[in-house]
Amino acid sequence: MFRRLVQLVIGCVVLSVGVALLLDARLGSDGYSTLLNGLTLATGWSFLTVTLVVGVTLLSMAWALGRPPGIGTVVQTVIVGATVNAVLPMLPGPESLAMRGLESLAGILILAVGVAAYLAAELGAGPAEAAAQSWERWVPFRWGYTALQGTSMLVGWLCGADVGISTLAIVLVLGWLVDRLQPRLTPAHLREDPALEQPPEPVPELP
Repeated sequence: MFRRLVQLVIGCVVLSVGVALLLDARLGSDGYSTLLNGLTLATGWSFLTVTLVVGVTLLSMAWALGRPPGIGTVVQTVIVGATVNAVLPMLPGPESLAMRGLESLAGILILAVGVAAYLAAELGAGPAEAAAQSWERWVPFRWGYTALQGTSMLVGWLCGADVGISTLAIVLVLGWLVDRLQPRLTPAHLREDPALEQPPEPVPELP
């Protein structure tokens, strides 16, 4: 359990660094953040209020579909906000498009590693990831997460939020990257033993 808690915290810190890099690059953020920004603009509510309303809605839906919140839900929320606030002022804020592109690419890769790591701890997930996990009985996580990010981007854009090249890239590749990385980052004792999934050898009949 201790190892999983450590991985949860480290994963959330890593994904927070990825978010900070994306914000510093100024080429667009993830689809879920775009949704929150758009709803903030459209409703006139504070960003915190919109975040709470959307987050509670998605977590409630996930809970109803068999994915209850866990300690990871709280840890992810607290650590991401605190880490982004701490890291963002230390980043260089490059002006050239090439450097912003490289920073954005690094942010996407680091974000994927962080999301995969904290989900692999299996101690609960944030709203967007929990929603995608709750659909896994019908749709693989990769596609469910992609659909959620894409829908969030579209709704956010229709509500007035900016969409950049990084937003489109995240929608297209983040679900795939997380899906590929998560099994590699899952603690050994949580991995399913493939041998257990094999049917038992038939017992030969005696003559």
